[in-house]
Amino acid sequence: MRVIAGIHKGRQLKAVPGKNTRPTTDKVKEAVFQMLGPFFQGGKALDLFAGSGSLGIEALSRGMDSCIFVDNHPKAIQTIKENVSMLKLDDQVEVFRADAFRALSASAKRRLKFDLIFLDPPYTKVSYEKILEMIESEQLLNSDGIIYCEHDIHDQLPDTYSSLTVKKQTHYGGTIGVTIYQKI
Repeated sequence: MRVIAGIHKGRQLKAVPGKNTRPTTDKVKEAVFQMLGPFFQGGKALDLFAGSGSLGIEALSRGMDSCIFVDNHPKAIQTIKENVSMLKLDDQVEVFRADAFRALSASAKRRLKFDLIFLDPPYTKVSYEKILEMIESEQLLNSDGIIYCEHDIHDQLPDTYSSLTVKKQTHYGGTIGVTIYQKI
């Protein structure tokens, strides 16, 4: 697993030990960021269910100003901190061990708004609609902001959701579905 492009291009990232996480492959990550940007002119990202932090780190490497990483597993938090430290990104990130809904609630209390939100939960364990509903109701996404959802290929996410509309929907291999929403 590595950083694909930007100022940290080619740098290796540590994976979370064990089988509790499913890292986004380099091939999928490269394709996804071609759809998302591929580069950013600043902004704030949220990497929910962050695992190793690979998606948020990629966004920082490609020009995001800052990123908040959230995961509920101690090994994931440790791995994110190691990857962030290795790349000297400490001043651009916040790392929290928390449940996704608690993290979204805390972000709302802090009145944070994001330009890019990554949702890559364990497949079939989390309701995307409940998360999207909370993001919308708490107004956590800036105008023109993007939400990246990685999901099981058999999950059908809605084409529109409140003020969100599908920008791109595709699949990779036989197992990974990707839906990208943009706030209109």
